Amino acid sequence: MGGVRELAASFVVPGPSGVAVRDRLKHLTPLDEEVLRMVGAHQGALASRDLKTRCAQGLEHSAESWAARKRELTVVSSSRIAGAITKATHDQWALARRCQAAHVRSLEAGIKTLRHRLSLPVGQKGTKRAAGGYRTRREWFQKSRRLAALEARRAAVLADWQTGRVRVVRAGKHLLTTRHHLAETGLSEEQWRQRWEAERWFLAADGESGKRYGNETIRVTPDGQVSLKLPAPLAHLANAPHGRYILTGTVAFAHRGVEWADRIEANRAVAYRIHYDTGRGRWYLTASWQRPTVQTVSLAVARGGGVIGVDTNADHFAAYRLDAHGNPVGEPHRFAYDLSGTAAHRDAQVRHALTRLLHWARRTGVTAIAVEDLDFEAEKTREKHGRRKKFRQLISGMPTGKLKARLVSMAAEHGLAIIAVDPAYTSRWGGQHWQKPLTTPHRKMSRHDAAGIAIGRRALGHPIPRRTTPPRAHRSDAHGHRTVQAAPGAPGREGPRPRIPGPRTRSVPPDTARTRATRTPKTVRDVRSARVWVQDSLLLTE
Repeated sequence: MGGVRELAASFVVPGPSGVAVRDRLKHLTPLDEEVLRMVGAHQGALASRDLKTRCAQGLEHSAESWAARKRELTVVSSSRIAGAITKATHDQWALARRCQAAHVRSLEAGIKTLRHRLSLPVGQKGTKRAAGGYRTRREWFQKSRRLAALEARRAAVLADWQTGRVRVVRAGKHLLTTRHHLAETGLSEEQWRQRWEAERWFLAADGESGKRYGNETIRVTPDGQVSLKLPAPLAHLANAPHGRYILTGTVAFAHRGVEWADRIEANRAVAYRIHYDTGRGRWYLTASWQRPTVQTVSLAVARGGGVIGVDTNADHFAAYRLDAHGNPVGEPHRFAYDLSGTAAHRDAQVRHALTRLLHWARRTGVTAIAVEDLDFEAEKTREKHGRRKKFRQLISGMPTGKLKARLVSMAAEHGLAIIAVDPAYTSRWGGQHWQKPLTTPHRKMSRHDAAGIAIGRRALGHPIPRRTTPPRAHRSDAHGHRTVQAAPGAPGREGPRPRIPGPRTRSVPPDTARTRATRTPKTVRDVRSARVWVQDSLLLTE
């Protein structure tokens, strides 16, 4: 396997650090909804104004400017609301900076590929590891123009990066561009406007330990009663003391409800967010809190009970169980999902497939699940794959980041560790070493199933091939076949196999030599071939 790149070491993925649960706000009166709309619109306008100020400051931001912005917001809201808005602004600005850096890396990857292919002669064929030259002079010219465009685009992005300038759209750029394609999306202008305004509302509050029920701005009692601290300009709408408004509807968290109740009864911090689903016409309340840092189990402990190797594909998970020695156990399993449709539908499909995977892992008794540490950021460029548009759409549609985050959080609830492995060569070597040997008339092995075995073996620290090469001086059975399926301390692991008398062919039984030596041949030809002397019977007479 010469020429392969150095593989990264496997590691146990840290567990989740936060929890979020959601429930619907039911039985709201028209007045309740009107108050929520007014509060959301007022605080959303403040958040937009604060974000504009923060983006204008760029890299010149300081603690003094942050305090000044918070004082200005406190006058028209409250101290806690101002703190929540400024914190959300900084998180959004930091996210924009990370996306800007990722965009620069993507542009540089495309420029590198274009420069390489343009430097090659026209018509030169490529290899599996590197693309060749362009097929025609016309294509070469078009790609040279694209190279100039990418270089100009990179220069502009780098200039913004150096000055700290970011471009952020509250409610999202996708929803903004939808305004120009209402016919294709099936939305009217009024529907789009309603959705646009709802996405720009700000109805969120950070938790605060030591305060009543863990939050002073949006308070939820143990019996599910929800109340809001109204901003100063809307204090006249309060229906409770101290400028608070109590909603008619209640919430009851079915998932993690006991954990949530324990936190608020102990006055521990819980953050809340209220949002409106324009498509369904429903209001929802999301509660979130942080968990204490849990010590991640060691890699040796995670490998102790065996693993399940999972190969992620565009429409299913291919999983195979392996014991602690790397031996495949049982049959391959597939967990299908459909990533078409809306984002909510895709998320539900992935969640359902992961639930079935984790339930099967619990039944088998393994201690960890092995997955590939996938990242397609450098693989999505059109320069990388050229005309393979469907392939680029395929890898772009795989939610690798969301999948890993959801798998880690769901596996932690089942007591399972997640081992991330280097994804290099898993499909190729799995198909080469495991697909054909495990294929039987009753078991159909695919390349994805074999990749699951390769992923599991790499997570266990075993090489992907089924056996290691003996020393050069002992390529036969002098020292036996050294296999990686046996534990290091297993008796006879390195010893020779027992000597079985007889020829070593599968078509002849091992005791053929002993049988031939004792039986009587039926013909002269048999006697000669057996080289055994046989005495003829004597005629006895009186």
